[in-house]
Amino acid sequence: MYLENMSVGFAFAAGIFSFFSPCIFPLLPAYVANLTGGRIDHDKIAVSRGLLLFRSLGFILGFSVLFIFMGASASLLGQFFLEYKGYIEKIGGFIIIIFGLQMAGILNLSFLYYQKQWNFQYRQQKNFFSSFLLGVSFGAGWTPCVGLVLSSILLLAGASDTVYNGMFYLLVYSAGLGIPFLAISFLLTYSLVIMKKINGLLDKVILFNAGLLICMGLLLLTGRFQAVSAWFSSISF
Repeated sequence: MYLENMSVGFAFAAGIFSFFSPCIFPLLPAYVANLTGGRIDHDKIAVSRGLLLFRSLGFILGFSVLFIFMGASASLLGQFFLEYKGYIEKIGGFIIIIFGLQMAGILNLSFLYYQKQWNFQYRQQKNFFSSFLLGVSFGAGWTPCVGLVLSSILLLAGASDTVYNGMFYLLVYSAGLGIPFLAISFLLTYSLVIMKKINGLLDKVILFNAGLLICMGLLLLTGRFQAVSAWFSSISF
């Protein structure tokens, strides 16, 4: 139970820091414009907030469904090797450390930057379903920043006790990615100033995210993840 609680917290934090990455955050106005047909007008995005909510929920649902399906697949595969769970955690921990070092710029493994993109073209009429498909397209884009973190969550899902746990980790990751997307999209309808302020902090976000991955990987690799989870649980109120 302690292990699951910490895994959920890690998945949610990973989703948030995935959003505040150079792969996603600077492109947020473009995503909002594509979703809603809005335009930048006097340092803000001019669009109906009701329409923004409706289309954004479709977009978030799209990438969430894809991520949850991927989590289910990783967990199902992990169930076939359940008796080797300890080895899977250690191997997964080592790979997550590699991802963290890559993100921090300490390693430069070109194959980890591979990305596969699905260029979804809108039909003339934009609706909830087209927003959903754009979300699926985003989830399948495999940009390098999101790919490293997402792969780490999938490794965690593969080492989970049940398929449902693995699916839940990816649901929580999607929530961590979707909640700030929705919140800041609404703020952009008032002012774009927040974009300029946060853009200056993105380098620090990358380093923090890399450190989070490395710590997570070390705990899994050394078998200390469960002990640390129990300790955090003992001091919580």
